[in-house]
Amino acid sequence: MRLLFSTDNLPVNTRFKRWLETLEEQRLPLEQERLGSGPFEAKLESATLGPLTMTRVSEGPLRSEATPRAIRRLGDEGWISVAFTLAGATTVGQRDRTSKQRQGDLVVIEHQPTVITTSPGNQSLYLKIPRERLESVLGPARRYAALTMGAELATATLAMSFFEELSRMHHRLDPVTGARMGSIGVDLIVASIAERIALDAPLPASGDILVQRAKAHVEAHLGDPALDPPRLAAAVGVSLRRLQALFDERGQHVSDWIWQRRLEVAADRLADPTCTHLTIDTLAGGCGFASRAHFSRRFKGRFGLAPSDFRRAVGLGLQ
Repeated sequence: MRLLFSTDNLPVNTRFKRWLETLEEQRLPLEQERLGSGPFEAKLESATLGPLTMTRVSEGPLRSEATPRAIRRLGDEGWISVAFTLAGATTVGQRDRTSKQRQGDLVVIEHQPTVITTSPGNQSLYLKIPRERLESVLGPARRYAALTMGAELATATLAMSFFEELSRMHHRLDPVTGARMGSIGVDLIVASIAERIALDAPLPASGDILVQRAKAHVEAHLGDPALDPPRLAAAVGVSLRRLQALFDERGQHVSDWIWQRRLEVAADRLADPTCTHLTIDTLAGGCGFASRAHFSRRFKGRFGLAPSDFRRAVGLGLQ
């Protein structure tokens, strides 16, 4: 990652002032207050993965506040942050929720007034993600912002490990591959949030939450050819009739949604230069199609071209 700031070799009495100046330069207008009395230490590193920004922050004990005025100045309403606690502890307060994250946990931070407190020796990895990327699957961010996705969740641990390794390896990837890896990592984050939401959902859960959980399950299991409406209903703990009624209320059909997402992901991969090594058969299987013939028939019905013709049309031309 690219080093933006370090207190190493800076006079002790200038470190905190220089740190605040750097945050302002990086469009991170936070009001910060030191909580410790020892020498201030901090480091700021950054990397870009397609539309994602990845920032690693190492800092001493601080209270940081994003005020309404600072948020207006930032003007990033279309973005959401996800923070992984790599070392130490973090406390995040937003709206009416306050939660604590320890090493291995992650948390979603919405574009809202926020108070973050960090412990001595804290290190966090922040991802800046398009809001629509999360909300299109999980619903409004206010429902899971400042909610701890703990390291006890397998999906959270997997997401953490993935981005830790990506932060070390990203410089070895070309821009297209880096963007693709970032997208895969966001899928892991979506899965961990969905798993965490499922733990808190009341029974019976609200219709919106059930539909969000169902869609998140589809995203996580697109490659399973056995995934169908009955299995999806069982996975989210409702009857098939109840699940279908909820989708009907939203102008959708459960089966149509599953095939829609399979076809959309398949089209993305056919157009992705990092997937040119995948044969049509392999790509079809990875999106949950039992055979190439079945895949080709559905794909042409949706996009008007056979998969191989679609791939040629976007300039990749491999079968």
